[in-house]
Amino acid sequence: MMIPKISLSLAALLCFSPAWADIYKCVDEAGHITYTNTKASGRGCSLLARDQAVSSVPGPGPSRPAAVPQSSASSAGAGFPKVDTGTQKARDSDRRRILDEELASEQRALDAARKELASQESVRSDERNYQKALERLQPYKDKLQIHERNIEALRKEIANLR
Repeated sequence: MMIPKISLSLAALLCFSPAWADIYKCVDEAGHITYTNTKASGRGCSLLARDQAVSSVPGPGPSRPAAVPQSSASSAGAGFPKVDTGTQKARDSDRRRILDEELASEQRALDAARKELASQESVRSDERNYQKALERLQPYKDKLQIHERNIEALRKEIANLR
């Protein structure tokens, strides 16, 4: 009984033992830093540590650049593109017009969905089981809710305009 526990413990220790390797920090022409266990020629690599314990667990995938928050975009400085006031007002008015058109379209679709639901509720096609009637009407109710949520979101978006 004791031998299986010892062999299991020994196997676990062998599986999770750290790897030993030299660690290099490489900086390419664009300034991107890469840490590796092999020295790449011509990449600006320097030895950070020799024969140190290195985790053998893979790291996260390639990172993506973070989005620039709106507050820092306005204070980004000289390198950030500027838009003159007239162009920005034209863009804002176009955005408002597009949102108003979308709101009107969603309102028409909501009215049509309400009429369609009302007509389906008035029809009783040999449904003695009330649950079957509810199941038949559910897609119409779902469509109605989608249009109501879209209208609510569009109204919030329009309210957030300057």
